[in-house]
Amino acid sequence: MTTIQPAKITRVLPDSIAAEIGFEVGDAIVAINGTRPRDLIDYQFLCADEFLELEVLDTAGKTHNVEIEKDYDDDLGLEFETALFDALIQCNNRCPFCFIDQQPPGKRSSLYLKDDDYRLSFLYGSYLTLTNLPEKEWQRIEQMRLSPLFVSVHATEPDVRIRLLKNQRAGQIMEQLRWFQKRRLQIHAQVVVCPGINDGKHLEQTLHDLASFYTGDVPAVASVAVVPVGLTRFRPQADELTSVTPEKAQEVIVQVRSLSQQFRQQFGSNVVWLADEWFLIAGEELPTEAEYEDYPQIDNGVGSIRLFLKQFVSAAAELLPAKVYPQRRFTWVVGNAVEKAFQPILQRLNSVDGLEVNMWALASDYWGQTISVTGLLTGHDLHLNLKEQDLGDGILLPKVMLKHGELVFLDDVSVAELERKLNIKIFPVAGVQELINTCIAEQIKN
Repeated sequence: MTTIQPAKITRVLPDSIAAEIGFEVGDAIVAINGTRPRDLIDYQFLCADEFLELEVLDTAGKTHNVEIEKDYDDDLGLEFETALFDALIQCNNRCPFCFIDQQPPGKRSSLYLKDDDYRLSFLYGSYLTLTNLPEKEWQRIEQMRLSPLFVSVHATEPDVRIRLLKNQRAGQIMEQLRWFQKRRLQIHAQVVVCPGINDGKHLEQTLHDLASFYTGDVPAVASVAVVPVGLTRFRPQADELTSVTPEKAQEVIVQVRSLSQQFRQQFGSNVVWLADEWFLIAGEELPTEAEYEDYPQIDNGVGSIRLFLKQFVSAAAELLPAKVYPQRRFTWVVGNAVEKAFQPILQRLNSVDGLEVNMWALASDYWGQTISVTGLLTGHDLHLNLKEQDLGDGILLPKVMLKHGELVFLDDVSVAELERKLNIKIFPVAGVQELINTCIAEQIKN
């Protein structure tokens, strides 16, 4: 049986219930009303009550009982070291395109953990395959109404999905989708297209099958993202995968757009969307904003560029001045896949008197890619391309290159380490407002 660890507190929000009571960073929640929470889901569910009795372990190892009376659903104001207080549900598939298996050896062990955990899917939108769930976890999903989940489908034909996941249980996907449908629970699906394996007629079958669940007031399949396979130079050489060429990208765009038009006529929604990467690889214009509806797969790279451009226009009108002083010059690093798409942003920034932004659009030498999205650039790539260059007053670094919540690249190089190597200040920025505000800040910290 998996041991449940106390939930270690890493932050106490100011002016919160927890701050008023006197919780401190390093304290840990052992139990809530006599129940040991397995994860953040349990914690949130248990803390919804008006009357709480908490068993708390302080930093000195002493146990305290704390009683709290509050309004129903009021948050205590605590953040934790991890969302899971027991063991991660790991993946036992052997998908040849798995990014974890396409990393170089010798990095920290946590980089090689393959999760297939429905709790992380529910909380953060990470994708799982449904092949690793024991019956008790299916029961918990139903009992706690954990919906929507994000599911890597890839193919609905049993033999094709088994071939992709290298797991006999992978063939049960249609039965599992019917399970969600019967219980009025939802998923968002993704299909990673691997040329020669699940493309062509197999992709068409998969998308028709998934769209068949877009029925009723609570569609079991709420949306589908079609994503091109991403390959690195570290992947096992014996695999059967091939890269997506511009010609293949154009073929998939035509195929999926035709199907989505059919679905729009039938269901009133596209149901299926193409990731931005298809258009970048094909060298085609991105879809219009209207095609993305309410951006149901934005975190999967579906419409993220179009939305970023829209948000920039709005923020620039409000925030960008006609002139800045003192003058400043920045280097903005992005993946070369978005170089063309981001030209309007670059031109608008450089229209500000006293501001100069130079874009460096890079491919990833680290991963061995000639076309790279921004989120896969590494510290190695930046150092290789930017060393001995005049980088101005600093580097504007999109935070999508960094591990979630850390100032560390995917190759384990830290931002501080890269700053030392390049002898330049690095400004991690997330979103258009941080990008603009960093450019126009009155003082540039060295």
